Amino acid sequence: MYRTIPQLLLDSAGRDPGGVWLRSAEDSWTFGEAVGHAAGAAHALRENGVRRGDLVLLTMRNTPAHLFAWLGAVSLGAIAVTVDPRSTALELDGLVAQTRPRLVITEPSLTVAAELPMDARPDDVAVLIPTSGTTGRSKLVMQTHRAYTLAGEGFPHWMELTRDDRLMTSLPLFHVNAPAYSVMGSLACGAGLVLLPRFSASGFLDAARQHGATEFNAIGAMLEMLMRQPERADDADNPLRLCYTGPAPAQERQEEIERRFGLRIVCGYGMSETTYGLIWPRGTRPFGTLGAPRQHPVLGTINEARVRDGELQLRNPAVTPGYWDMPDETARAIVDGWLHTGDLVTPNADGTYTFVARAKEVLRRRGENLSPLEVEETLTAHPSVLECAVVGVPSELSEDEVKAFVVPASGVVPDFGELRAWCAERLSAFKVPRYWQLIGDLPRTPTSRVAKHLLPQGHPDGEHDAEENR
Repeated sequence: MYRTIPQLLLDSAGRDPGGVWLRSAEDSWTFGEAVGHAAGAAHALRENGVRRGDLVLLTMRNTPAHLFAWLGAVSLGAIAVTVDPRSTALELDGLVAQTRPRLVITEPSLTVAAELPMDARPDDVAVLIPTSGTTGRSKLVMQTHRAYTLAGEGFPHWMELTRDDRLMTSLPLFHVNAPAYSVMGSLACGAGLVLLPRFSASGFLDAARQHGATEFNAIGAMLEMLMRQPERADDADNPLRLCYTGPAPAQERQEEIERRFGLRIVCGYGMSETTYGLIWPRGTRPFGTLGAPRQHPVLGTINEARVRDGELQLRNPAVTPGYWDMPDETARAIVDGWLHTGDLVTPNADGTYTFVARAKEVLRRRGENLSPLEVEETLTAHPSVLECAVVGVPSELSEDEVKAFVVPASGVVPDFGELRAWCAERLSAFKVPRYWQLIGDLPRTPTSRVAKHLLPQGHPDGEHDAEENR
């Protein structure tokens, strides 16, 4: 009933071994060659003692080598722990101590020829996905082969993709989006895959033209960043026809984006905890919504959604088994098979849902999730800081910006440039606050918790903008 990731790869090569699958700026690989490279990676890992169930930490750039190493690891039945290569040494040390991987891979050479192993099972954990801070105990989402292959089988159907399409991704391979939807989706329908090393708004359309890309996935502020590029008469002269993104832009803005670039946007909602979230049903345009529950093109209805106390809850075979080595967190998030998403929505009469707000405090910045607590712990370790509160504030690019309210230690006037440098040495760049403000005391609730909703709003005089002062 369910396939594994290596089965999806082998099936695609069996259908079209000589067809070009993967393209990068330097080279291209057929489906058959991809099997060979993944098998070589698996052989090298096995030679280094990796077995089924072992953890392999990958901290690599968005390269074909990363993708082949990932495919090789999960084909062995090992668990890939995919990590942002921009992580600081302290962050990596913390994650290594937490997961105790059998092997850490940075930029391997994948030249060994071997047979692709089939040691994995559909319900095996394939990956651990860090979803928040990594200097302490990161919340690592376990995801199965089943979740990835179900996503791959569903994505082409939801997006109306065929083997004639080329899916282009600049999203990081250490997230869930690129591997589950672009990589698995292209394998499932026999489409091409274009792997970009990173997102560049200025070069994105040229990359699409160069590789003949017809579809891409956008997260966060990517579409707004593309719209802020100088408008050119040939913006719509590109091969792109489809874009998947979420949450949905306002209807007027979405139609403006579609007209300028000559494509159609399909909106949806997914998360690391399940690849089967919501999406606009085929042939519909429910503007402003997250869509309806995603279903499988062959298996039919496998995904249920409900709203309890305003929170969206989902139950399907792609829901995570839980958080690595965090049974209490798992028990709170998954109750009787229902995933508590932490997102507040309103149900609509047509079966779709509209996003209201995040119940969780996790902030979203530059396409990344970050934990305010991690930033607060880093800041309060500085001798000039008595206590602090880190919050999200509106950004001109549609995501959160990060602001730190700092209560100084007695007799000290903190230097915001020094505090920023302190954070930058200990945290990834996207976690470092942009805005800084001194405050005498933090507002409290009756139970002495910080009442962040009572912190001053707006951008008052005396606020420090680190971006403008760099």
